[in-house]
Amino acid sequence: MKAADHAASAQANSPDPAEQLAWRRLTTRHGDRLRALLEAHGHWPTSQEVGEEGVLGAWLVAQHADRQLDVQRLALRLLEQAVEDGTAGQEGPARLAFLRDRLHVNAGLPQRYGTQIQGLSDAGEPILWPVEDPERMDTYRSEVGIPPFAEYVARFLPEK
Repeated sequence: MKAADHAASAQANSPDPAEQLAWRRLTTRHGDRLRALLEAHGHWPTSQEVGEEGVLGAWLVAQHADRQLDVQRLALRLLEQAVEDGTAGQEGPARLAFLRDRLHVNAGLPQRYGTQIQGLSDAGEPILWPVEDPERMDTYRSEVGIPPFAEYVARFLPEK
């Protein structure tokens, strides 16, 4: 699922409606499969069980299940438990922050960590979805191992 997700990810923002539909179908199939796996096993996968690529794949599928909030809620709950238990690995807290923000944005709620952007302004600056406490955003990011917002987005923006 991770490889198929990665290969098709350009379709998500394609101007071609057929490509967008293909992306939605793929992410829905993957979301359904992830839900079934999480429900069957009752916990977030560990690297000992599925390898680090498998854990990353599960997280990517959850991230991209944008029209399946039930899948994102289940994944968030299980990933939260794994982070608390110490079984989510070194990347667990940051992945949890990204998934929490993604779910909140999809549910119409403000995000905490500022990981989700709407797009770019005419000046090429990132436009964040609403953030619950903009003054503390970089503090929250630091607590889970995510670089400050300005530093993070600078890696993805063209140099001026």
